[in-house]
Amino acid sequence: MIPASDIHDSPYSWLRLAITLAVATIGNVGMWAVVVVLPAIQEEFGGSRADASLPYMTAMFGFAIGSYVVGRLVDRYGITLALIASAMVISVGFALSAVAPSLFVISVIHFAIGFGGATCFGPLIADISHWFMRRRGIAVAVAASGNYISGAFWPLVLSGLIADGAWRTAYLVLAVAALAIMVPLALLLRRQVPQEAHAAATAQSTARMATTGLPPNVLMWLLALAGIGCCMAMAMPQVHIVALCVDFGFGPAVGAEMLSLMLVGGVASRLIFGLLADQLGGVRTLLIGSVLQCIALFLYLPAGGIVSLYIVSLVFGLSQGGIVPSYAVIVREYMPPKEAGARVGLVMMATILGMAFGGWASGWIYDLTGSYRWAFLNGIAWNFLNIAIVGMLFVRARPGRLAAA
Repeated sequence: MIPASDIHDSPYSWLRLAITLAVATIGNVGMWAVVVVLPAIQEEFGGSRADASLPYMTAMFGFAIGSYVVGRLVDRYGITLALIASAMVISVGFALSAVAPSLFVISVIHFAIGFGGATCFGPLIADISHWFMRRRGIAVAVAASGNYISGAFWPLVLSGLIADGAWRTAYLVLAVAALAIMVPLALLLRRQVPQEAHAAATAQSTARMATTGLPPNVLMWLLALAGIGCCMAMAMPQVHIVALCVDFGFGPAVGAEMLSLMLVGGVASRLIFGLLADQLGGVRTLLIGSVLQCIALFLYLPAGGIVSLYIVSLVFGLSQGGIVPSYAVIVREYMPPKEAGARVGLVMMATILGMAFGGWASGWIYDLTGSYRWAFLNGIAWNFLNIAIVGMLFVRARPGRLAAA
């Protein structure tokens, strides 16, 4: 029998984390490529800003549903087969989008791209969380950073092609990259956690759950509702920063740079908040991130110059990057590992649905009002809902007793 101490936080755990980060950087590209091509799609097919936001919304719907469905499968069969299937779906999806004749067809295909990409977020985070205990917060944060590294890297790579109007060529490049890189990396993740290590993690989560006074399902649904609120708010800058820059006359390349800067800040934020989660616990870390995100959203309201937008975008990234990983940390702190894929997947599904509706709603509000001001205010209102729920959980979770558990 291998002692749990030789499994959790081991040298192999850190190697697996590095591979996980590489997979996530490639596999999450579907969420960000569609943001960068949004103005080009609107120009080619016409229609409103809300219409042009539909591929993003359907991709996020696919991402959301896939997070839960694939999470359940990963609990039973492991992550490798799921990642190989994900690579194939993403690759075929980008290739078909590159030859799609209409915005409707592109939107339908992006649901599949999102479903495939979901494996590389919630389920992949749940998988790596099994290999850590003392350093689970930073491990989850690093794995979740792959999503933001993807968003910082790919827009810069693709922006040159998109500036020339060749967004379809950019999608073909992504179709090849997804299949060629993800499959070999997936094969390196075949090893699974022994049952005795799961037993040690289960004992710890059971003791923590008893401190909350809440049934596990109630806690999970409260986290899901909080996730919708924070990500409805988060979607406004992330989804529409490129379009906002086009409206101001700065051009899509500047918007892509701001998005990349925002997401680089998000990576730094996720790492910092991951370290905090190991010291403070997931609930307190989530509350800090939620408050900081709300403050950053307020800062967008007076910003209108190119310099101020660069600065606020960096501040926003630094403020909100640690929020979503905190949900996964909380689930793993309070719920048994055998349910990690499904429960993390469900909460991640809620956050992604928030991003999907938030991205579309911001475009719809823009079409109604002719500016993004009310879209930002809508996001701030949803952020207040998130803070209220997390604040209540902070009181119920009894941080002092959690530290002693």
